[in-house]
Amino acid sequence: MGIPEDVALFEQRLSELIIKYEQYFLGLEKREPLRFLREVESLSRQYQGFQIVNTMTKFKYNAAIARLNSYRQYWNRINHLIEEGKYSRDRFKMEMHLKDKHAGHPGKTKEAAPDETRGIDPETELVFRSYLEARKACHLPVDNITPEMIASAIEKQKPLIISKYHCKGVEFKVVIEQGMPKIKARPKL
Repeated sequence: MGIPEDVALFEQRLSELIIKYEQYFLGLEKREPLRFLREVESLSRQYQGFQIVNTMTKFKYNAAIARLNSYRQYWNRINHLIEEGKYSRDRFKMEMHLKDKHAGHPGKTKEAAPDETRGIDPETELVFRSYLEARKACHLPVDNITPEMIASAIEKQKPLIISKYHCKGVEFKVVIEQGMPKIKARPKL
C-alpha cells in the first residue's frame, strides 16, 4: 500500500476507535478498547520520521494525529473521572441503583441483611455499603465481603493512623484505583 492508502486506513481506524470509546463510556462495551488503541497508535507512528511529499496527504496525516492526541486526552480525563466516581453517567446509574434498593427491589447479588450490620457504627456501615457498591461497579464478587471484615480492618487501622499522625480521628473513604476498589484513610485534625 502507498502512503495515501495508509493515511486513509489510519483515519478510518481512528473513527472506529472513537466509536468504540463512546460505546465503552456509555456502558455498551465492558472493557476499554486498549488493544484497538494500540493498533491505531502504531498506525499513527508509521510515517513519523518519514518525509511525506504530497501536501494533501501530509495535511490529512497531521490532522489525524492531532485528532488522535485530542481524543486521547479526552479519554484519559473521562477515565480519571470514572475512577474517582465523578463521571455524570456513572453517578446517574449509581443513583438509580440506590433508588431501586431503597424502594425494596430485589437485587441480583447478596445484600447485607439489616441484622448483619447491627452492632457496627453508622460510619463503618456507610464504608461497607460504599465498598460493596464499588466492587459491584468493578464487576467483582461481593458474596464473601461481610460488615465484620470491614469493621475489623477499620478498627485495626484506626489506632495506628491516630498514633502516627497525632490526629483526633480518622475518616475512611472508598475509592476506585486502576479498576480496584480500595478503602482510603484520612486523618482528621
